[in-house]
Amino acid sequence: MKPGAPSLQSTRLLDQVRERVRYMHYSLKTEKAYLYWIRFFIRWSATQSGGMRHPRELGVADVEAFLSMLANERKVSASTHNQALSALLFLYREVLGIDLPWLNNIGRPQQTKRIPSVLTKDEVAGLLAQMDGVTALLARLLYGTGMRLMEGMRLRIKDVDFERQAIIVREAKGSKDRVVMLPRSLAPALRLQMLAARAQWEADRQVQRGGVDVPHALASKYPKVGDTWGWFWMFPSPTLSVDPRSGVERRHHLFEERLQRALKKAVAAAGIVKPVSVHTLRHSFATHLLQSGTDIRTVQELLGHSDVSTTMIYTHVLKVAAGGTASPLDALLSV
Repeated sequence: MKPGAPSLQSTRLLDQVRERVRYMHYSLKTEKAYLYWIRFFIRWSATQSGGMRHPRELGVADVEAFLSMLANERKVSASTHNQALSALLFLYREVLGIDLPWLNNIGRPQQTKRIPSVLTKDEVAGLLAQMDGVTALLARLLYGTGMRLMEGMRLRIKDVDFERQAIIVREAKGSKDRVVMLPRSLAPALRLQMLAARAQWEADRQVQRGGVDVPHALASKYPKVGDTWGWFWMFPSPTLSVDPRSGVERRHHLFEERLQRALKKAVAAAGIVKPVSVHTLRHSFATHLLQSGTDIRTVQELLGHSDVSTTMIYTHVLKVAAGGTASPLDALLSV
């Protein structure tokens, strides 16, 4: 085991992976992805060798053959390829405690750098006009603040400050907090949504239903904190669900698929032919701010980028939006 890491209590390999992932505070999404690729790798290697073998018995040839199969037979994207490699590196380094030289020599495929799809202001207006209800409010909030999908879904009551017109984004990508603006035009609708959430919270309290999930060990230190109004979701789910890690039935926030489906229908209804996802709203937010003259460092802080070079991609989008450099053909034909 790596120095400083506690000994694993589980005996089964996949349970050990779960234990180490949770110790390192990785997200549930990462946990599911790592378990999928590690299980896939073990089963695939069994088909190649004619029998199930423990990953300790496998080596660089097996890992490289597996990654080659993904690239050549499955034809996975570079990001999927990298995710599979990250899962295997986590297995060997963090779970099995094996840090062999060949682990460092496995190259990662280069991802294609693409200019993000961005909507014009008229397209955003047309898209939002095709939406209604809570999904319309969420879409407007994500475009108006630049928040990521799950940052908006996980918004808590205590983090919306109407007086200062600010929203605190907690534990965003990279476990960082940041502050974004609260659009003035959204304040009335957000207040109404807060009233609806309050009604749901009071109904849950009346039937003594378990409180919402709170991060890390906060519930152990303050057992009733999940029951408090401030920690309740701004966008609570209308139904209950079982926490996959604790097994406790409680109220989750609104599921992201609901917004994704509503946005897909709105894109078709608005007649937009560009590829559009929820993240496109974030791209459009950044581009439109830069178009209006906002300093790139301010945009970087609002987006929560660690490096300004990540934010610089939107300057390339601006060139596309502005039409770029004049073609010499136009000058030739105008003579």
